[in-house]
Amino acid sequence: MDPVLIFRHSPTEGPGYFTTFLDRHGIPWQLLRIDAGDAVPENLNGVSGVCLMGGPMSVNDDLPWIEPELALIRQAVAADIPVIGHCLGGQLMARALGGTVGANPAKEIGWGDVRITDADAARPWLGDATAPMLAFHWHGETFSLPPDATRILDSAFCANQAYVLNDRHIGMQCHVEMTPELIASWCANGAPEIAASDSPGVQSVGAIHADMAVRTAQLHQLADKIYSRWIQGLRQ
Repeated sequence: MDPVLIFRHSPTEGPGYFTTFLDRHGIPWQLLRIDAGDAVPENLNGVSGVCLMGGPMSVNDDLPWIEPELALIRQAVAADIPVIGHCLGGQLMARALGGTVGANPAKEIGWGDVRITDADAARPWLGDATAPMLAFHWHGETFSLPPDATRILDSAFCANQAYVLNDRHIGMQCHVEMTPELIASWCANGAPEIAASDSPGVQSVGAIHADMAVRTAQLHQLADKIYSRWIQGLRQ
C-alpha cells in the first residue's frame, strides 16, 4: 500500500496516536513538515490517504502553504482519496470544500464530551454508540459545514465537532490523536493562554492533567473507532 501523507503544521502538534494506530495496522505513512518548510505536493500520486494535523494558526491567515494545501484537499476528495482532519485540519477541509472558518462562541481547552448528532451518519464511524464520548479540545475558531457534509458530533461549547462526507472523509474540531506526552507539551507551551482566558470552556492545567491515563485510554477508544473506519477507504 502507498503511504498515508500526514501534514504537520506545527512542531508541537505531531500525529501522536494516529501514527501509533497506523503502525499497529501495518499501514505506511509519510510526514510532511509544513512547519519546517516542506513543500505541498502538486499531486497525490503514490498516496493512499491524507491526514491533516492541528496548528496554532488560522485558516484565514495569509500563509504561503494554505492555498496549495486547500487545492490538494479538493484534489483528494475529487479522486476519492480519504482525507481526515484534526482541529486545524478539519477547518482546512471545511474551507477547501466550501465552508467557512471563524471565531467559536467560546474558547475550548481541555477535556469535554462530544455527542452524536446524527445516529445514521455516525454509525459507520462510531457504531451504535449513543452516550457522550470523551474528547480533547484546544481551539478558539471553528468551521461551518461544507456543502453535502453531515455533522455527526457536537459539544457543549461548539456546535460542529465533526462532519463526514461521502462515507470516506471526516473533519474534526476536536483532537482524538492526543497522547500524555502531547498534552503535557501543549499545557507547558499554552499555560499563558490558559491563564489569560475567562472562557467557561477552558480548564486549568491541573484539571487537564488529572486522571490522564484513564482519560487518554477513553480518548483512544474513540480514536480507534474513527480511524478504523477511515482506513477502510485507503487507496490500495
